[in-house]
Amino acid sequence: MAERGCPLEAVPLPAEVRESLAELELELSEGDITQKGYEKKRAKLLARCVPLIQGVDPSLQVENSILGPAQASAPAPKQPKPRPSNARDERFRSDVHTEAVQAALAKYKERKMPMPSKRRSVLTHASVEAYTPPDTSSASEDEGSLQRPGRLASAPLQSRPSVEPWPDPAIQGSSTSSSASSTSSHPGGQPAATPSAAAALAGPAALARVDLHSAPPDVTTGLVQHQHAYCERPQMASVRGVPRGCRGSVLETAGGVPVNSRVSSKIQQLLNTLKRPKRPPLKEFFVDDFEELLEVQQPDPNQPKPEGSQMAVLRGEPLAEGSWPPSLLAALQQWGTTQPRAPCLTALDTAGKAVYTLTYGKLWSRSLKLAYTLLNKLTNKNEPLLKPGDRVALVFPNSDPVMFMVAFYGCLLAEVVPVPIEVPLTRKDAGSQQVGFLLGSCGVSLALTTDACQKGLPKAQTGEVVTFKGWPPLTWLVIDGKHLTKPPKDWHPAMQDAGPQTAYIEYKTSKEGSTVGVAVSHVSLLAQCQALTQACGYSEAETLTNVLDFKRDAGLWHGVLTSILNRLHVVSIPYALMKANPLSWIQKVCVYKAQAALVKSRDMHWSLLAQRGQRDVSLSSLRLLIVADGANPWSISSCDAFLNVFQARGLRPEVICPCASSPEALTVAIRRPPDLGGPPPRRAVLSMSGLSHGVIRVDAEEKLSVLTVQDVGQVMPGANVCVVKVEGTPHLCKTDEVGEICVDSSATATAYYGLLGITKNVFETVPVTAGGAPVSDRPFTRTGLLGFIGPDDLVFVVGKLDGLMVVGFRRHNADDVVATALAVEPMKFVYRGRIAVFSVTVLHDDRIVLVAEQRPDASEEDSFQWMSRVLQAIDSIHQVGVYCLALVPANTLPKAPLGGIHVSEAKQRFLEGMLHPCNVLMCPHACVTNLPKPRQKQPEVGPASMIVGNLVAGKRIAQASGRELSHLEDSEQARKFLFLPDVLQWRAHTTPEHPLFLLLNAKGTVTSTATCVQLHKKAERVAAALMEKARLSAGAHVALVYPPGVDLIAAFYGCLYCGCVPVTVRPPHPQNLATTLPTVKMIVEVSKSACVLTTQAIMRLLRSKEAAATVDARTWPTILDTDDIPKKKVASIFRPPSPDVLAYLDFSVSTTGILAGVKMSHAATSALCRSIKLQCELYPSRQIAICLDPYCGLGFALWCLCSVYSGHQSVLVPPPELETNVSLWLWAVSQYKARVTFCSYSVMEMCARGLGAQTAALRMKGVNLSCVRTCMVVAEERPRIALTQSFSKLFRDLGLPARAVSTTFGCRVNVAICLQGTAGPDPTTVYVDMRALRHDRVRLVERGSPHSLPLTESGKILPGVKVIIAHTETRGPLGDSHLGEIWVSSPHNATGYYTVYGEEGLHADHFSARLSFGDTQTVWARTGFLGFLRRTELTDASGERHDALYVVGSLDETLELRGMRYHPIDIETSVIRAHRSIAECAVFTWTNLLVVVVELDGLEQDALDLVALVTNVVLEEHHLVVGVVVIVDPGVIPINSRGEKQRMHLRDGFLADQLDPIYVAYNM
Repeated sequence: MAERGCPLEAVPLPAEVRESLAELELELSEGDITQKGYEKKRAKLLARCVPLIQGVDPSLQVENSILGPAQASAPAPKQPKPRPSNARDERFRSDVHTEAVQAALAKYKERKMPMPSKRRSVLTHASVEAYTPPDTSSASEDEGSLQRPGRLASAPLQSRPSVEPWPDPAIQGSSTSSSASSTSSHPGGQPAATPSAAAALAGPAALARVDLHSAPPDVTTGLVQHQHAYCERPQMASVRGVPRGCRGSVLETAGGVPVNSRVSSKIQQLLNTLKRPKRPPLKEFFVDDFEELLEVQQPDPNQPKPEGSQMAVLRGEPLAEGSWPPSLLAALQQWGTTQPRAPCLTALDTAGKAVYTLTYGKLWSRSLKLAYTLLNKLTNKNEPLLKPGDRVALVFPNSDPVMFMVAFYGCLLAEVVPVPIEVPLTRKDAGSQQVGFLLGSCGVSLALTTDACQKGLPKAQTGEVVTFKGWPPLTWLVIDGKHLTKPPKDWHPAMQDAGPQTAYIEYKTSKEGSTVGVAVSHVSLLAQCQALTQACGYSEAETLTNVLDFKRDAGLWHGVLTSILNRLHVVSIPYALMKANPLSWIQKVCVYKAQAALVKSRDMHWSLLAQRGQRDVSLSSLRLLIVADGANPWSISSCDAFLNVFQARGLRPEVICPCASSPEALTVAIRRPPDLGGPPPRRAVLSMSGLSHGVIRVDAEEKLSVLTVQDVGQVMPGANVCVVKVEGTPHLCKTDEVGEICVDSSATATAYYGLLGITKNVFETVPVTAGGAPVSDRPFTRTGLLGFIGPDDLVFVVGKLDGLMVVGFRRHNADDVVATALAVEPMKFVYRGRIAVFSVTVLHDDRIVLVAEQRPDASEEDSFQWMSRVLQAIDSIHQVGVYCLALVPANTLPKAPLGGIHVSEAKQRFLEGMLHPCNVLMCPHACVTNLPKPRQKQPEVGPASMIVGNLVAGKRIAQASGRELSHLEDSEQARKFLFLPDVLQWRAHTTPEHPLFLLLNAKGTVTSTATCVQLHKKAERVAAALMEKARLSAGAHVALVYPPGVDLIAAFYGCLYCGCVPVTVRPPHPQNLATTLPTVKMIVEVSKSACVLTTQAIMRLLRSKEAAATVDARTWPTILDTDDIPKKKVASIFRPPSPDVLAYLDFSVSTTGILAGVKMSHAATSALCRSIKLQCELYPSRQIAICLDPYCGLGFALWCLCSVYSGHQSVLVPPPELETNVSLWLWAVSQYKARVTFCSYSVMEMCARGLGAQTAALRMKGVNLSCVRTCMVVAEERPRIALTQSFSKLFRDLGLPARAVSTTFGCRVNVAICLQGTAGPDPTTVYVDMRALRHDRVRLVERGSPHSLPLTESGKILPGVKVIIAHTETRGPLGDSHLGEIWVSSPHNATGYYTVYGEEGLHADHFSARLSFGDTQTVWARTGFLGFLRRTELTDASGERHDALYVVGSLDETLELRGMRYHPIDIETSVIRAHRSIAECAVFTWTNLLVVVVELDGLEQDALDLVALVTNVVLEEHHLVVGVVVIVDPGVIPINSRGEKQRMHLRDGFLADQLDPIYVAYNM
């Protein structure tokens, strides 16, 4: 019924018409009637009964409904009799909101959305059995229904339960997992109850598509296509090309790649709920448009605008001139002395028994006693502790109104200012710190309390009350009778007439959670009591039942202040009694024949639920039922339902008096009973969408999204009221416009105590007309209430400023959103209706967050279904998206004093990641519509015009080179040292005993050494073994599988001696053979090694049973162990025919997970050694310390090649030894006085983490690092500034020079491009604009400016190396303000890739690239890294200006999103900062979704806190919407030996569902 867009119940329909319509609906849904026929019959039925609606005020169609007995609310559902047609309009039924929500939900067609998956250990409260069904794969539910969009598939689908049975085991491995749970539209518009058998791990509940009024932005492009008509898109079948009968198990992703996994099927569903992304390529040169401006949303030109005339100030009736006493204390004295026996206050215990009745005489005498004690008996160093006007805290429990009243009046008599606050129960109460701030700012040093309460407060060891967090030091005074002193006969308090000085301070918690004190003067206090007396018609000796908190707000104004003026008898009902017996207040009204009662709508609601068995209560004595929160949107339904039930028990309709109040203006308006001259009550049915634009429109068409509000009566006697615009200058609103209600009256509060700035804003507002003229010479007070003035001068309130959330241009009220969420199966799921709604600012706009407590027995499936329905309901009724929906366990939201939710504290916890939800659903894709426009490709700009562009702009072409080799060294020696085997023989001959290598173990002992001659002899033995045992000839490839040590070096030279080509391979890890052994096997295979050289221990490992499980032992080539080979000489040492012959192969796995081997010729090898020797000034007399892996890249060169070439001594520290002794490397550097040392980032991190607190102990052991000239980190990535800086700072105490630490840069095509060396200028750091980098531009900014990213140069460019920055696509040279690919030309470039597949194209592309323009002759190698060059102010050794090379990141790893280029490390850095328990993070993309994996270093229960924080920070800092957040255990993100993250391995693991995540959140 509600499915066809236009709801038909805008007017009440007779029951028989409704039945006919329902039958019609059914016929249509079962296919017995065509759509056309259906519409014809429906129109006929409706034509008979469309009544005319008479409006009161055309701009404000407010229904006039004086409730007579015949016009009761909707009859109880039990009665089957047809409804009388004169019953009140359908829209006013109490459950109208629930109906609207259910109808709205029925409107949506089911659409699959992935359900978050959670590790079983996190699902503590549900049974395990529920989570073990196999994954099922179901084709889309939408196949049969394409001809009629908007309807569910077909009748059979509606009639059977929509959860499919688990399939037989034959197809359990299938891929997409889904359990359909549909809200099919039954004739009543109620959703079908679905038995949810599927479970959290079984996958996503099918979920209706939330279609915003403007379609959600494209994930990748963010272009919002406005789609005003509600249109369904046919859903793609989740399994392509598979008929409904047989199910396939291979899923194709968006890129057409078949993937068989649960995770990828969920991502596929997520993509289906978003839109097909289009990826615009990167933009070219000339338009320099990298200003990423957030979309400024333009107001909708069709939005409703106010059309009424300007409102006039509304004047209340004048205050009656009467015989009012001169002050409240005078009234108290009068009653206390003339009517001492009259009852003033009756206190009840939790069983509802009256424990004590305070008479006016007792109140007067005890207040006097207290006043005397306060003024005369409290001293501090013989000075009185209190002076008139001092502030005193009143700390009394809600069950003790008597002592509170005595304390309050005692303070007034002593002329001190009472500040009532809540009793602090623990040191960590919600908002307790803010209360401390309030007490501090009010200068409170004394707290009054009762004996019992003082005993219950938390105590320190000394027995004193503890000082609460943020509280000032307090003296606690117990005011029970025995502690007070009776005043002498001649002592009288100074009772002045009411004046402007402060009488009391009431606390108020603002939207942000700060607590302020609202000061009320004696004059205001008296005026408020007089106005309330007149408005409510209080007369002497009436009885008032008070359920509210007597310390503040209406409970204080009526129950403690106004009661004294009129000698009322107040019966105070404590909150604890209401919890135990919700009917207690009604029973007390009945027992005491009370004339007035003071309640909140919650109390009425509770008593309805409890009243069934009660027959004998009568409310006929009541003439006034004051509803203190009558301004709340849901109070109307409580009032209606309450009247409906209790009218039969004597409750008269006109008794119900809603009122509106605010801490600043006190009572703003209250409905008068007709006998006091009040107009008949009214209600308004307002369009939600009109309200969101701030205008009042009566909505007759759309029944779903309306708000029904009741009036809160007339303005108070003696007050003037107007409505002003919420933002900017306080201009008067038009008559049909919603604004903030302002009051000018002597009965409002006067200030926020001690806060002058905000006081002026709120308490001294001057409303002005459209022409700018002030409307009055007196200032008005802003109430914080949003509303308008209706017919008969009645005040209507539609929300509070504190609950206002402005999303885009539209305003939404938190209370309305709560009401909508509660209407979605309320009692079934949300625990006690506890829901908090607030907004958080993300990306310069408010985003709505809804947090609900779920019942302890709710299953995962229930939670997800409820969440998805709430999203639809809020979208349908409020036309706004919810940014984050979180469920927390029952009773865990922070509580306000009387059991409500402390919203600001909940918001604070959400933002700090301390909410600990058990379920989270984020919808950033739908909500965030103000992302910057994605970048579009410009028409091609060729490389030539780019050069011209650079020249015109005065930019130099970005190229630089190291020192010229020819100037530096005599060429004779270079020729002599062309082949490393020759160099080793020459050294063994000329300096045989010169030590080249020292190997240290974990204890710091030297385990093996090698002099020149020892190394030469070992190498000869290996060569002999290779030729004789393995029968290898020159040119054969040999794999060297050794632990780091001298044996590896000897084996390497052994291979060169016999002309074989060595390939160094990291040995498998004995504890982790399954993952490390296949890599070894792969390198041996890919390198076509004919023989494996290794140690005995590793040989045994390769042939062991454990290894056989992973790799068949028979598939290895010949394995030789070199531990005890015979001492033999080789007849002749092989000499390569030319320097271009292959010397060795260097294999390494890149961070993108690709195994790449490069070929190094003899010429390149010796050129590399020569460059390093010159840069680091290495001579035979030098010692250097190396803590690196010796298997590839620069680590291998430093470990195996350089010492032999330059003759210096290398102290070798194998990194694995640091696991047992972290300080080994630093100790070795100090011990051997190494001027130069090399390490990796992982070593540096181990030292920084493991030794940070031990620098003093190391100094005691004699570790001194002052010898270090340069400490270089060997890396193939952007320098990690944070790590190098913290390392420098930590070890400064051990003498490490401030500028010693620097980084190097190399890659596959050239293992050493930059290296700091010992001479030359220090490395420079620049700050670049991160937003410009995304557009491949380099813009320098100041340190600390927003979006700045520090980059440090990667060392100096090595001698003989030339570098240029080239465009990644056109291959033209770039200017130095551009980010491009680093190309390198040098004699030590590798000569090509060595792969099985012989990818010649790749080889030519990477190793012999030429520029497309400019210098087209030079042959370059492409590094695959993005970077830029900058000319610095420094000069290098040759006196030239120094050019610095900055590496930004690997081109293969960059993420292209929204047409821009992102570097994963930047996003990861932001994410790691988001919360202290994020230990590590890695990001990658999958089908254009950004996936963020975070390692949780904390409790699993806290995992879900991270989802929102991660999403927020990436949106704020990078303008990207995160698609999936995966939370895993520490150590899951794979890291290679260089300490680089293996993001692609991680991606593969995620898609194959191998990560065992704690939680996976799919952001909608």
